[in-house]
Amino acid sequence: MNTVCFIFARGGSKGLPNKNIRPFAGKPLIAWAIEQAKAVHRIRRVIVSTDSTSIAEVAREYGAETPFMRPPELAGDNSPEWLAWRHALNYIQETEGSLPDAMISIPATAPLRFIDDIIACLDEFEKGNADVVITVTDAHRNPSFNMVKYTNDEFVGLVTPPAEGVFRRQDAPQVFDMATVAFVVDPKFVFSNSSIFSGRVRAVNVPTERAIDIDTLFDFEVAEFLMQRRTRNL
Repeated sequence: MNTVCFIFARGGSKGLPNKNIRPFAGKPLIAWAIEQAKAVHRIRRVIVSTDSTSIAEVAREYGAETPFMRPPELAGDNSPEWLAWRHALNYIQETEGSLPDAMISIPATAPLRFIDDIIACLDEFEKGNADVVITVTDAHRNPSFNMVKYTNDEFVGLVTPPAEGVFRRQDAPQVFDMATVAFVVDPKFVFSNSSIFSGRVRAVNVPTERAIDIDTLFDFEVAEFLMQRRTRNL
């Protein structure tokens, strides 16, 4: 299967400034995603889509391609990443004359993934009959039991009250947290739809300790501690 990997890494991060190139367990954060992608032989190209010259420079240093810069209008706080996906795929179509069989997005913010997690996502996509493969991890909260929201009278209530006769969390429908370990997508689906759940979505379950998504300094410090512990045990 002809697979191209994109790592989407914009420069403006309000939660943790410059997080994509912040030193993480001995190398810039984005370097982990690049090296993980390049270790998967089924991935033909590893391309970083960014609006930042600093990120692009680091990306090239670690072996990724940066053949274009992402336009500012696709790199703002409110810019849907879906449009950045389309922009990246347009580049492939215009320069190679056709779309790849699959696009895989490997976010820099989930460095604790294993290479086998990426391979598992590709395997699931190659089974066919899916537009998108996402990663999930077991949820520690359930909207029917211990997730609440404010109601119109400013009190709180359950997000989704349990069905009649369901009294234990274990008896409620199992729920999962979406993870950012990897996304495998049919490029044609990206052009004909505007969201992941517009199509047929399959999931690969990844252990929680490999699915931490870095958004804040706390996330960063927890993830770095786990990565350092992992590398010491190798």
